[in-house]
Amino acid sequence: MAPLDRKLLRDIVRLKGQVLAIALVMASGVGVLVMALTSIEALHETANAYYERYNFADIFANVKRAPEHLADRIRRLEGVQSVETRVVQYAVLDISGFEEPVMGQLVSVPESREASVNRLAIREGRSPRTGFPDEVILSEPFAEAHQLGLGDSLRAIINGKWRELTVVGVALAPEFVYVIGPGSLMPDNLRFGVIWMGHEALQNAYDLDGAFNDVSFSILRGADEEFLIDRVDDILSRYGGIGAYARKDQISNWFLMNEIEQMKTLASILPTIFLIVAAYLTNMVLARLISVERSEIGLLKAFGYRHRDVAWHYVKLVLLIGLIGVGLGWAVGYWLGIYNTTVYAKFYRFPFLLFQPGPQSFVAAAIISLAAALFGAMSSVRRAAALPPAESMRPPSPPIFRKSRFAALAESIGLDQPTRIILRQVTRWPLRAFGTSLGIGMAVAVLISAMQWSDALNHMVDVYFEQAQTQDLTVGFAEQRSSEAMRGLAELPGVMATEPLRAVSAKVRVGHRERREALQGVPSISS
Repeated sequence: MAPLDRKLLRDIVRLKGQVLAIALVMASGVGVLVMALTSIEALHETANAYYERYNFADIFANVKRAPEHLADRIRRLEGVQSVETRVVQYAVLDISGFEEPVMGQLVSVPESREASVNRLAIREGRSPRTGFPDEVILSEPFAEAHQLGLGDSLRAIINGKWRELTVVGVALAPEFVYVIGPGSLMPDNLRFGVIWMGHEALQNAYDLDGAFNDVSFSILRGADEEFLIDRVDDILSRYGGIGAYARKDQISNWFLMNEIEQMKTLASILPTIFLIVAAYLTNMVLARLISVERSEIGLLKAFGYRHRDVAWHYVKLVLLIGLIGVGLGWAVGYWLGIYNTTVYAKFYRFPFLLFQPGPQSFVAAAIISLAAALFGAMSSVRRAAALPPAESMRPPSPPIFRKSRFAALAESIGLDQPTRIILRQVTRWPLRAFGTSLGIGMAVAVLISAMQWSDALNHMVDVYFEQAQTQDLTVGFAEQRSSEAMRGLAELPGVMATEPLRAVSAKVRVGHRERREALQGVPSISS
């Protein structure tokens, strides 16, 4: 082993406390980065595999009532691959053992074949059969929340009539990875669930024989999505169409993709803070080490070691510390990635999970962390390499101090001696003071960013529920109702005031820009 390598090992053992501290800080940054990158990769791969396996639609459209033959017109459009018409309605459910009313979204599925798009991942049981209009499939989160299984029954008000529905299956679907009810802020599996019924059964129940009110279709790769949306809008406009929309605007997929984008933000902020702190610590430890080993550096150069040999020795020290941090960070990040992805998979109800991270996440984390450590140590390494042998054999020259205007000002205003010493240190080494303040500021930033969520959420809840939404109860209807319904609610015991609200989906256009929004109609304020 070369002499400098033996010295390197002795330095590592001698500085084990500082080495461990830097390695742990670096491991924290590497771990968070690896966790975020592997989670993003796993969620993308799982979502894409889920969507592809069950043929999640690319374009969706809702109408009031449209004849079935329009599906053939949509199917003939250039770029369209598969088309599926459906009946989608909301219904009030009555579940034994649960006192509150429950809202259900009824979605039709073909009885005699498998759906061409938005296929179901059957977890238990089977699909509804032709001739059995009361057989249904429940979404798995809803079934688990109410402990419903195969053979159980529940009641529903379908088009104004009570129906006894029998559970014959439990399933998941790619369009309902994030199930949220109309007007809700968060998923609530106890009070809202998805129910799949036979297509003909729902058509008959809502007087839609030979008609549909929802259509979705998949498109070929490379097809013009915007062109197809415009063409579908033209076809469905006379039948009460409210505008087709792409997968990126579908509510469930939007929440999932938005969560992945938030993880990308996490991957860029938190690791950066940890790695900057690690770079600062590396520079501080290495600067002190070089100051202590000043005479040893001179002896090494006197014995023939070149500037680059000395520089490479200290670079190897930094790399060794970095490799320890990277190794720990890889292990912690991999474990956190598995845990984090499993939590997301359970929350978004994926039927399977693909966690097979490639080497790129680990390599990227290693390169970024080692580059940060080397960047922090570069100035100290440069000073060690440039130190002449003769000069290194004697103590460093003391810095030259001059009385500044600030010192005269401090004396004139009567500052005591300790305060003047502190201020003198800050003004003479401003970069060092700024670096220390920056490190402390980043540590405080991490604490504030973690602790501010409680205050922010409490404030949002107060503004939304206490100040903006002052009602005690909100009643939703599957179809629009006349003012008679409001007067009927006003006559209920204990009701002090009622206020109607109408919400519809709409496309808002300004020039070339377009966005889907919900328009809300509220009573006008009389002057």
